[in-house]
Amino acid sequence: MTKKTKEKDGLIALFDAIAKGIQEKKGEEIVSLDLGKINSTVCDYFIICHGTSRTHATTIAESIEEEVKKECDLKPARKEGYVNGEWLLLDYLDVVVHVFQEPVRRHFQLEELWADVPSEQITEVV
Repeated sequence: MTKKTKEKDGLIALFDAIAKGIQEKKGEEIVSLDLGKINSTVCDYFIICHGTSRTHATTIAESIEEEVKKECDLKPARKEGYVNGEWLLLDYLDVVVHVFQEPVRRHFQLEELWADVPSEQITEVV
């Protein structure tokens, strides 16, 4: 197995663990944005979702952390937003996860800001 294959397999496992963590807590409108071909981005992918309240958004983020730790043995390099629970960010270096409360997501419209990159709805329950 080549280094590139291992990296790809690790990224797939990370994506799956993140999606599972979101779906287990009923996160809504899960989208991935492929930023990999854009110069000067801080990561290769964004995964975006939202919850219906502060508690829901925080619970989704905690579920992601637990699932990624269990499946990939990774902790986020950085995490933010747990204090107010409006926009939580989990930075796994190649993948940054954004968990919003719905009104905050609609306000910032990250998907619109990055509308020129390939995006994919994540609907399959893992």
